Amino acid sequence: QVTVAESGGGLVQAGGSLRLSCITSGTRVSIVTIGWYRQTPGAQRELVASISNSGSPQYADSAAGRFTISRDNAKNTVFLQMNNLKREDTAAYYCNAKGVDHRWSRPFESWGQGTQVTVSP
Repeated sequence: QVTVAESGGGLVQAGGSLRLSCITSGTRVSIVTIGWYRQTPGAQRELVASISNSGSPQYADSAAGRFTISRDNAKNTVFLQMNNLKREDTAAYYCNAKGVDHRWSRPFESWGQGTQVTVSP
């Protein structure tokens, strides 16, 4: 079983920055991809950025140029640095981990509980 925990959300003014952290823990698993998603009330959850275990990042168009995803494998942590935040970035941000559970030789997917980001005018 893999647990995922996010932190770092909060209230920030437009143009400001926040750094979100995602810590994963689990035994006999290999995490392949970590993704940051966000969701606003009534909307579908959307992918913001993801990073593979080789370190290759991908970004949604809305995040490219402003957000940076990185990972510290030694600390089982993935960061999402968000700069030049806009009001439309206001959402609950969720961390998602995908990989392989070696106990059962099957893929797994785990979500965190989310952290709220609110960008004020």
